[in-house]
Amino acid sequence: MDGVALLTIFVLSIFVGFEVVSKVSTILHTPLMSGANAIHGIVLIGGIIVLGSSEGILEIVLSTLAVLLGAINLVGGFVVTDRMLEMFKPRKAESGSDEGAGR
Repeated sequence: MDGVALLTIFVLSIFVGFEVVSKVSTILHTPLMSGANAIHGIVLIGGIIVLGSSEGILEIVLSTLAVLLGAINLVGGFVVTDRMLEMFKPRKAESGSDEGAGR
């Protein structure tokens, strides 16, 4: 494929991705985040494979940067998902509360 066709596919995928993600209801964000984290893990493994087969200095630098950014994205996704799931857990009663003070 020539460069114009690849650029066209890339731009169209941006628009489609934006439309799909913007239409997701808020209740589905946490499960989608978990699914996205699984996909990011696969992408990270692919980046490590590319890094292992890199030969030139530019390839090594770019693939190392891709692995680093992919790892940050993966860990950040898990942190955000964990924080979102914490919002749905019931709060524990404080141990020093004033519940028995009026008795």
